Amino acid sequence: MARRPLPRILSNGGMQLARSRELARTAADSATDVLHPLITVTRGLRRLASAGRRRWAETPKDKRGPLLFLVASVVLVVALVPYGPLLAVITLMAASAWHGRDTAPPPPEGPDESQTQRLQSLYEALVPYFSAAEDPAPLYAHGGEWEKAFIAHEFDDTGRVGQLLIRYPAYFPDGEPAARARIENLLTAKSGRGREYHFAWDEEGNHLTVNVLAPLPTDIAAQRFVTAPGETVLGFTDPAEVQRTLPLAYGEERRDVPPVVWRTGARSTEPHLLVVGRPGSGTSTLLRSIALQALQYGDVLVVEGGGTGEYACLAGRDGVLAVECGLTGALASLEWAAHETERRLVALNRARQSGHPQPDDCKRPLWILLDRPSAFVHLASAAGHPDPQSHLQVPLRHGRAANVTVVIAEQLDSADALSEAVRQHTPARVVLGPALPDELAAVLGAPPHTTPLAQVPPGRGYARLGHGPVLRLQVPATPDPYDDATSDVYREAVLSLLPPRSGELDDAVPVEAAVAEG
Repeated sequence: MARRPLPRILSNGGMQLARSRELARTAADSATDVLHPLITVTRGLRRLASAGRRRWAETPKDKRGPLLFLVASVVLVVALVPYGPLLAVITLMAASAWHGRDTAPPPPEGPDESQTQRLQSLYEALVPYFSAAEDPAPLYAHGGEWEKAFIAHEFDDTGRVGQLLIRYPAYFPDGEPAARARIENLLTAKSGRGREYHFAWDEEGNHLTVNVLAPLPTDIAAQRFVTAPGETVLGFTDPAEVQRTLPLAYGEERRDVPPVVWRTGARSTEPHLLVVGRPGSGTSTLLRSIALQALQYGDVLVVEGGGTGEYACLAGRDGVLAVECGLTGALASLEWAAHETERRLVALNRARQSGHPQPDDCKRPLWILLDRPSAFVHLASAAGHPDPQSHLQVPLRHGRAANVTVVIAEQLDSADALSEAVRQHTPARVVLGPALPDELAAVLGAPPHTTPLAQVPPGRGYARLGHGPVLRLQVPATPDPYDDATSDVYREAVLSLLPPRSGELDDAVPVEAAVAEG
């Protein structure tokens, strides 16, 4: 399905607003330059008037009469002297201009003593990595000048490095990931831990740009996103990483936030998604968010291996085929999903051969959400049943053509239990929670360009769609509305997105009935 463009007010609103702000800022600066003398004289008159009122208040009452007589005499003399009023006005303006001048000290042009010491410490720490004994004119040497190596630098309000542009010698092996990792770890330790740094390597110019990234917003609640059919919002990332923003509601306010959009359907290059994370990292939250978005246009089948009831709010809802937590129900549901995928393939093939449009029972997307499939591996082996993941081979291999999407969530320490079909046919990957750089590279296929943190909020991680860049990700808050620990604001946000119930829970249509109807 071709992507429909967003309305102009949504797609270009941020750019027009930024352009308007820039024009207003330029006009204000021009007006300030033109009216600077008038502003200075006005400020001086106000200061002279304040000084006169203060002097009058400090004068004793018995001396105010002679003071008034003296002022009146001076005014009379000035009025009688030739050109006296003109000279008085000129004198008053000159005094006002003198007293109205800006006496604030100019900001320092270079770094202060503590900042210079910090930059020198960074320079000395990089000497063993950016120097060689054969270099006749080393750029990095003990006791050298850091000004030649650090082209630009900025500091934040706390005095720590906020941005740094480093020049390094051409013989440094910047194409080796291990060499880069050593420099990035060193700069992270010396610049201040507890922050996320973005490293941009310019191999042609031998430059390294280090930027401190602002924390991603964690207060974005679940809501209806402005997306086209086939687009799913996984979360939100940095503004410089994507070229699109979505208008989101923050209570009574609205902001434009850059999203990570995952596209599914017949023309998708990443038809299936794998989510990996540690316990409590937000993998179930992401699956709930995906389910709420998928129910707008399709049907959802949920299989939960953890057995904690994270998806009980979806049971019995319109569009939810089943929510299974046991081994028997999981095997039956996934077997039906495999047969349904084959049925759709046959029906679509017959329609194409006969020149007819696709049947109506194949247009509605089918979403298979599987949470923690490794929990069924031991149970299925003990009971003599096949691994439930074996039924995912057909939906994973042929799901894109049959309009079937598979989303799998697994814990990081149990990722080895995933089948080869799952690993091979899930090009869209998400890692949530704290993880080592080697673990991120193993799941995503490439290391991130930022430093991972040891302590992150729930729903925070990295995403990579196919062979694209690794993006920072913050999942929208979509907690279980039936959990007592959920706040009222987030509970109401999730409940408002749930479709209406099709009947009582006992009257919900089982998967076998859905197969018979199909």
